Amino acid sequence: MKGIILYTKAEAELSSQDYSVLRLLEAGKKIGLDIRVIRPEQFELVVTRSDRKSILIDGSIEALPDFVLPRMGSETTYFGLAVIRQMERLGVYCCNSSPSIERVKDKLHMHQVLAQSNLPTPKTMMLKFPVDLEIVKQEIGFPVVIKNIISTRGEGIYLSDSEDRFLDLMELIYSYNQQANIILQEYIAPSFGRDLRVFIIGGKVVGCMQRKSKSGFKANYSLGGSVEPYPLSQEIEWLATETARLMELDIAGIDLLFDEGALKICEANSAPDFQGLEEVVGKRIGEGILEYVVNQVEKGSCVGS
Repeated sequence: MKGIILYTKAEAELSSQDYSVLRLLEAGKKIGLDIRVIRPEQFELVVTRSDRKSILIDGSIEALPDFVLPRMGSETTYFGLAVIRQMERLGVYCCNSSPSIERVKDKLHMHQVLAQSNLPTPKTMMLKFPVDLEIVKQEIGFPVVIKNIISTRGEGIYLSDSEDRFLDLMELIYSYNQQANIILQEYIAPSFGRDLRVFIIGGKVVGCMQRKSKSGFKANYSLGGSVEPYPLSQEIEWLATETARLMELDIAGIDLLFDEGALKICEANSAPDFQGLEEVVGKRIGEGILEYVVNQVEKGSCVGS
C-alpha cells in the first residue's frame, strides 16, 4: 500500500525537529507501507485532466496513492487545501479531510461550532479595529488572551495583563496590519502554565498527558514544556471525543484547560505532534495512526469520491 505525507518540507529536508513525520516513516516501514513525504508545491493541479487515476508530481505522471496524510495543520495554505481536495475528488482517502482541516485552522470558526453545541470553552470574541476597550472589559475582562486566528505550536498567542499593555499591543498590530484577524479569549487562571493534550485516533482516546511550562503561561511541548501522564476521566474522554466528532477529525489533538473544578476546551489540532505523547505512553502513536489509515482505506473510506 502506498501513501503520501503532505508536509511543509520535502523528505530530504527533514530534521530532528520533524519528529512526528520521521516516526510515521519509521512506523510505515515496520508495517510494510511505501510512504513518501511531499510538499504541496511539488504537485501540479490540472483539475480538468481526463485521467482520474494519476497525478502530476514534480512534472511527472504518477499513479494515485492509496492514502494521503496531511501533516501541516494550521500551516495549511490555500494551495495545500486545494491539493487535498483534488486527491479527495479522485477517490484518495485523506486523513484528515479538507473540510475538517479548514474548520480547525480557523480558531473562531472552531469556537463557533463548539459554542453552538454548548461545550465548555473560554469566552471568545472577534476583535475589530478600532478597538472598543469598554466592550472588551465587559465581555472578556483582563487579563486577556490574544490569539491570531491561524496559529500553531503556541506561536501568535499572547497574554495581556493590563488595559495599557493591551492597547499598546493593539496599536502595534494595527500599524502593521489593519486587516489582522485576532480573537480575544478569557484568561483561565487555574490553567496558567499547564494544560492537557488528549490524542484521538478514529474517535477513541489513545493517550492523555499534562503539559507544564517551564516559564510563562504557554505549556506547549514544542516551546520547551515538560510532559507527564495524566489519568483519563469520563469528563476528559467525553470532551475530547465530542470535540473531535464535531470537527470531523479522524486524527486529533484536543487541548483542555483546567478551570475551577472543571475543564474547558482550548482548541483542536488536525495534525498534532506526538513526540511528547510517545515519551509518556511509548512509541505506539505512529503505528496507531497508520493502522487506522490502512483500515479506512481497506473499508473504502473517502470524502468527496
